[in-house]
Amino acid sequence: MIEGIDNYWLWIALGLALAALELLAPGVYLIWLAVAALATGALSFLFDVGVALEIVSFVSLSLIAVYSARRYLSYKPIISSDPLLNQRGGRMVGETALVVQPIESGSGRVKLGDSEWIARGPDTAAGERVRITGNDGAILLVEPIALIADKGQAGSEEAGPAPG
Repeated sequence: MIEGIDNYWLWIALGLALAALELLAPGVYLIWLAVAALATGALSFLFDVGVALEIVSFVSLSLIAVYSARRYLSYKPIISSDPLLNQRGGRMVGETALVVQPIESGSGRVKLGDSEWIARGPDTAAGERVRITGNDGAILLVEPIALIADKGQAGSEEAGPAPG
């Protein structure tokens, strides 16, 4: 390839460069191309083959590595320790918010922390507390805390009088 440099050094350098790029921009894709380049460098070192066969082996090993990795990861996916990391609305489920603009006809605004959010739910007056039950994109789904308390009381009445 380049005068004075053996081909296997170029393949090894390409493999290391691809591995470094995988570290900089992780996506679990470039690493398999790096493996193929390193394997091609090893084959080139062991068996002095021509450039054309090295390129064919790199392409073949790349396809094999990527397909094998995709198949393996589809059966055993990488499980996140924090599945709601990039789902801000999902992280708020169960939190209590303050209604700042009355929820009328199913829509209003609530304040959670230092941010105001559009909210959907049953009609609720400003100043009331609501619990976040879900989200639809950037819109929070809420229900009044009074309804939650009423449900708890209704359940205890059905069970009968409390022992006294």
